[in-house]
Amino acid sequence: MSPRALTPLQPSATPPESIRNFCIIAHIDHGKSTLADRMLQITGVVADRDMRAQYLDRMDIERERGITIKSQAVRMPWAVTDEAGVEHTFALNMIDTPGHVDFTYEVSRSLAACEGAILLVDAAQGIEAQTLANLYLALENDLQIIPVLNKIDLPAADPDKFAAELAGLIGGEPEDVLRVSGKTGMGVEALLDRLVETIPAPVGDADAPARAMIFDSVYDAYRGVVTYVRMVDGKLEPRQRIQMMSTRATHELLEIGVSSPEPIPTKGLGVGEVGYLITGVKDVRQSKVGDTITDQRKPAADPLPGYTDPKPMVFSGIYPIDGSDYADLREALDKLKLSDASLQYEPETSVALGFGFRCGFLGLLHLEIITERLTREFGLDLITTAPSVTYDVVTDTGETVSVTNPSEYPDGRVAEVSEPVVKVGILLPKDYVGTVMELCQARRGSLLGMDYLSEDRVELRYNMPLGEIVFDFFDHLKSKTQGYASLDYEPAGSQTADLVKVDILLQGEKVDAFSSIVHREKAYSYGTMMTERLRKLIPRQQFEVPIQAAIGARIIARENIRAIRKDVLAKCYGGDISRKRKLLEKQKEGKKRMKMVGRVEVPQEAFIAALSGDVEAKK
Repeated sequence: MSPRALTPLQPSATPPESIRNFCIIAHIDHGKSTLADRMLQITGVVADRDMRAQYLDRMDIERERGITIKSQAVRMPWAVTDEAGVEHTFALNMIDTPGHVDFTYEVSRSLAACEGAILLVDAAQGIEAQTLANLYLALENDLQIIPVLNKIDLPAADPDKFAAELAGLIGGEPEDVLRVSGKTGMGVEALLDRLVETIPAPVGDADAPARAMIFDSVYDAYRGVVTYVRMVDGKLEPRQRIQMMSTRATHELLEIGVSSPEPIPTKGLGVGEVGYLITGVKDVRQSKVGDTITDQRKPAADPLPGYTDPKPMVFSGIYPIDGSDYADLREALDKLKLSDASLQYEPETSVALGFGFRCGFLGLLHLEIITERLTREFGLDLITTAPSVTYDVVTDTGETVSVTNPSEYPDGRVAEVSEPVVKVGILLPKDYVGTVMELCQARRGSLLGMDYLSEDRVELRYNMPLGEIVFDFFDHLKSKTQGYASLDYEPAGSQTADLVKVDILLQGEKVDAFSSIVHREKAYSYGTMMTERLRKLIPRQQFEVPIQAAIGARIIARENIRAIRKDVLAKCYGGDISRKRKLLEKQKEGKKRMKMVGRVEVPQEAFIAALSGDVEAKK
């Protein structure tokens, strides 16, 4: 234990001037969780024997992938000696936040609960797109920014160059940028001192009616909903009756405390404190993130300014492979919704896949993580349909239809189609500017601007249709820049475009799961790709099966699955040709009759492979 680390303070005895609330923001893989580990060790809240890497990352997926998905709040004590030699003890409330663009909503909620932020940059990689995005979020929330360079112990580190880059970005001198190593602990004590010195103490009215902001919540199988709050005014104590200001629901506080980093029950929470509440509620919808908690007997007049609800960017259908798992999938999504407030879903049915849910995600990684969590944590076998975005379709009659699934696309004549547009920021080395510009133009992007952050780092800004990004844009960007480019995007309205719905027909019948809304220029390539893919995946039938891609009534691509043919001539050893011809004609008639009444059954494996693009494995 560090000599300046102390036993955790009892929150009821902590005055607001001794509290510092801060979070760590950075691009993915810049060492946030490692720095948090060193802080936990140096302040002594985690004993060396209990320490493990990525201590605050509780999920298996987080630990395997080395990424943070859920924000985690933790309280640490730290002692600072002033000029007069008097020692003062401070309570540091730290929130470790995710770094990937898909989890920006988690970051925005964490920022609302803080007064300061550590802007962490890898000394070997420099500023990346998500670093900028998180910095702008922090500045919008009027937070005190502390610039820090991490990983200075790496041989490839260039701290002087990136310190100048950081100082130029946020204003100030390169000497003001702190240099630390989350791995070795070098410079972390100086960082903790800087936190106490520069981050302002929380401000609130201790005598006003209680107001606490919910910034996170998790579901515990034994204790129900655990709600994480930041106290703004007044105080909350155990056994007090509280009220949620948006739903008007009332509950009794069974337990109140702080995470340090394990839950420690306390006698209450006062102004500026960050802690958890347990009310025993089992219904996941009663703890809305962004809601304000107040005292039932003496309620506050106005709620705190909440969060805007996150807008899903990518939609995908999630279906259980076994139809009897539908109820389990609904329950699993309900529980995940509590720990991930940005997940949105509604029931839908598909002719091919049965009952399932149409889910809205913040991005492709978000989609991938949610499906993996459903599979791991709830033991479900799932199919996910190809990701799509929301389109606004105006018909000839003037009616506007919002389409999140190609099967909702209106039949008949369409006047115009609007698609969502995003403002994309790409940070990359200057050597790759040409190839990335080509990629963006091929995806219908329009250049907004280009800035040199330093001699060899460029920021490109584009307006691009979201539908062009959600499939494989990020993969192509990484491969064209050897992994050096980073991407960030935010909604930027919508635009009209020449979009069409491509249907896939099996023997003249539409298969809604394979339909897609694409730009007219790319309709032919999508049609040929899907018909060829299905030809390889669907088993041969007793009759010939045509696979067609169509826009409305016009066929744009076709492949045939050849019929399985019995050798009816096997019994003819020589003999007259007319005998053989008669047998072949008879077989032909039978095939024709079978084709009229036969139906093509698409096996489940073919659906999964066609929608995921895993053709090679199924050949």
